[in-house]
Amino acid sequence: MLKLENVTKLFRTGTFAGDVFPAVRRVNFEILPGQVTALIGESGSGKTTLGKMILRLESVSSGSIIFDGRDISHLKGRELREYYRHVQGVFQDPFSSYNPIFRADRVFQMVKEGYFPDVSASEWNKKVADVVEAVGLNPADVLNKFTHQLSGGQLQRLLIARALLLDIKLLIADEIISMLDASTRIDVLNLLADLKSRGLGILFITHDLSLGNYISERAIILRRGIVLEMGATDKVFSNPQHPYTKMLLASVPQLHHKWEPLPGVEPTDGSPGASAGSTPPPVPVAEETEKRYSRSSLHPLAARPGRAYAAGPAASPALTAERRREMDLRLVEEVTPLVEVEEDHFAALSQPLARTSPRAAPGST
Repeated sequence: MLKLENVTKLFRTGTFAGDVFPAVRRVNFEILPGQVTALIGESGSGKTTLGKMILRLESVSSGSIIFDGRDISHLKGRELREYYRHVQGVFQDPFSSYNPIFRADRVFQMVKEGYFPDVSASEWNKKVADVVEAVGLNPADVLNKFTHQLSGGQLQRLLIARALLLDIKLLIADEIISMLDASTRIDVLNLLADLKSRGLGILFITHDLSLGNYISERAIILRRGIVLEMGATDKVFSNPQHPYTKMLLASVPQLHHKWEPLPGVEPTDGSPGASAGSTPPPVPVAEETEKRYSRSSLHPLAARPGRAYAAGPAASPALTAERRREMDLRLVEEVTPLVEVEEDHFAALSQPLARTSPRAAPGST
């Protein structure tokens, strides 16, 4: 259904856009109907950028995104609109997807105006009520309400219902439950599982390994825009091969284990046991000087409001040095081809496991 072939995204940065920041590099994977693929990685790894390229919210610097046998990287106008009939996205913050001036169900009316202008009002109202019930909501409780009258979970499910009004085949779910409480999360996850059983393909973008393991059949581990490991979820989680995957799994907090400092590491956060000369943590600046996001401020390397720190004269150079280090690592790190370490399990290994006939992952060269 969807196939990414050597997809790369480069951002221009620096004075006069003289520098290049590789956000995503030569990514290859495939999503099949009725399958949930978890795209897992830390913040800044390129997960959301990949999702935006699939949704054509970001351009593709090189490579191809094939949907139903057609490269959608350069679709425009009517062709792009038709593409959105089959591919939709739901994002992390449900509140930002609505205009609070209007009622929440205005998103359904926008779909009617764009794709179903000839459908009668009564037929459309029934169609809306059916999809609202399909996502586990009572139409009487959520329709004709403003966003402040609904919970985050209700708003998120309304966005999924909006996607279901179209003939979608693929849903890009970008951190869609990270802002929801625990009781609501399981409802949304179970809803995705139900949609999967109906044949819908889902790209589940998350930084939470436990959620990726719970919902997906396949997992992709991403770091600095490079796929390091992918395959059947149970194999990636039970037999991780790349050191980064092992580190991620080892970092997951355990419910019945208290936190313990690593041996030989001095605490520097002012907690009990911290050394007398340790540096206190930076204090967030109380007043944000930037109240609105510009297009440039949404860049992966741009400072965010509230992210500045009042930690003395060295704070700004240190932050700049960290960004420069991240950029340098992305520029010099090689994209290592994935090697099949067992059936349906591929990893980027400098020294692949011994096999009778090792095979590279499809499209990884």
